[in-house]
Formats: sequence, C-alpha cells, structure tokens
Amino acid sequence: MLCSSRRKILAALALLPLGACGFSPVYAPGGPGTVLRGRVAVEPPSNRLGFELVARLEERLGRTGAGAYQLDHTISTSSQGIAITDNNDITRIRLNGMIDYALTETGSGLQLLAGQVGSFTAYSTTGSTLATDAAERDAETRLMVLLADRIVDELLAGAARFS
Repeated sequence: MLCSSRRKILAALALLPLGACGFSPVYAPGGPGTVLRGRVAVEPPSNRLGFELVARLEERLGRTGAGAYQLDHTISTSSQGIAITDNNDITRIRLNGMIDYALTETGSGLQLLAGQVGSFTAYSTTGSTLATDAAERDAETRLMVLLADRIVDELLAGAARFS
C-alpha cells in the first residue's frame, strides 16, 4: 500500500513543473486542438495515396465541407532496394515519402502555416507477386498515416499562434 501511495506522490511531483511553464493539454476545453477540430477542409484526394492521407487527416481533424481553414498538400514518394541477395534480387524495399503542406484561412486566403514532413517505411518482396503487391499497398497506407499524423502534430503545435 505504501508503495502505491509513493508512486502517486512522485507522479504528482513530476507533473508539477509542467504547470509552471504554461503547459496545457491540446484537447482541453479552450485548448488549441479545439480551434482546428471540424474546421479544416482538406484538399480532395486525386489518387489512392491521397485518399489514404485525407482519410487519416479527417479522422484526426474531423470532416468538414467548407471550414474556416483550408489544408493543401503535395505528396511525393520514392522507393529504393535496401536488401539485395547475391543474385541481385531485391528482397526489401524502402518507401520514402514527403509531403509539403500549407494551411490557409479560407476567408482571407492568408497562409497561416506551411511546412514539410517526411518519413519512410519498408516492405518485403520475398513472397508471391500478390503478397508483394499487398505488402506494398500496406506500406503506402502506413506511410500516409504516419505523415498525416506528423502534419496534425505540426498544426496542433502551431494552432496557438493563429487561434
């Protein structure tokens, strides 16, 4: 019992400095996360990668037809073999992705935030053709989810500036 109480006290003491530095939760009432939720219209997708990206952005930010903000993006991807056998067969492929994004205020057209996020994922090519195609699609989906989450993180971090 004493050990449990000690942990609670130590956890409370560890959080104490956060209150002194102005820390507040993003999704707390009145927090910067509430400024964006359901108010960001995302550029419609033009391909499967765009669809995966937009789906994740709308999952995180909420879906809206005409919001106070417009999020435009440009996706670029490349791939490279990272595991090659003695016979020069590629057994693992690295998928790199970069997204340039810009958040503008719908009414004024003023650009509030812009940036670039990037990451990578990989997939195996050792299975059948069907398995390799499925692995590639899965890697693309994972990459778009990862990049969408990074965009949302940057938007939330910058939301206090324009809220």
